[in-house]
Amino acid sequence: MSNDTQGERRFSFSRFARQPFYTAVNARLVELAGIGSASGVRVLDLACGTGAVTKIILQKLEGLRQNWVIAMDASAEALELARRELAQAKSTMVRFVQGRAEQVSQTLQEKVDAVIFCNAIHMIEEKEEMIREIRQVLAPGGIVAFNTTFFAGAQPPETEQFYRRWMTRAIRLLKRSYGLQPSREKVAARRQLSPEQYESLLQQEGFTLRDKRIDPVDVPLEGWLGISEFSDFIQGALPGVPLAEACQALQEAVTQVFEELKLQAVPRLWLYTVAVKPC
Repeated sequence: MSNDTQGERRFSFSRFARQPFYTAVNARLVELAGIGSASGVRVLDLACGTGAVTKIILQKLEGLRQNWVIAMDASAEALELARRELAQAKSTMVRFVQGRAEQVSQTLQEKVDAVIFCNAIHMIEEKEEMIREIRQVLAPGGIVAFNTTFFAGAQPPETEQFYRRWMTRAIRLLKRSYGLQPSREKVAARRQLSPEQYESLLQQEGFTLRDKRIDPVDVPLEGWLGISEFSDFIQGALPGVPLAEACQALQEAVTQVFEELKLQAVPRLWLYTVAVKPC
């Protein structure tokens, strides 16, 4: 395995994605979307990564006939890992497709009955166009279901001390241990929408909102250690710092803050949205 590949895997989303609380969050979305309630459905797992959510979808479809699941991601490496993880899937046909979520209508030739988009919509710059792309690949009456913990209002006010102390400590550790500091030119923040703004975007594209929920989710230390290994999070938290050093500083800092504040977990709010394309 090349050093580049090892680096990509090290700073991937995989450690966070393995967390039991995260699996439960995504299983809830799949359930809210009604996956597994009927046979003969075609489901697209958009931005599937290494297949953790695809596996949940397959479990819901187990025992039902004539189902198709398309697992789509921009990363060839992630898709290969997903293929290995899901190699034992028998009752449901799984097809792996490489492609960007923002160009899904150009990549898929067929229509699907449901699009599951877990914890990724906040990373899309042009969210209006993303909703439009999803609409184009959905069959009439099709379902889109997405969730995210990065939206306006996702951070409970009582957690501000935790975040402030964590980032301050990480910056101190960086300087003391490595002589580094984050770039003053911050990475441009992605636009975070409110739940109402997401609803408005869906309605503009003709969707009917079927379900919208905001649930608190307790994230334990292991979850914060996991997210501190994800390159996108690292670059947003400590811009301009090499990934290895930034990851180490973030993980050391969050461990210390959990101990100092005697925390068992830190809550985040998760937004779940399910909408229907008109027939």
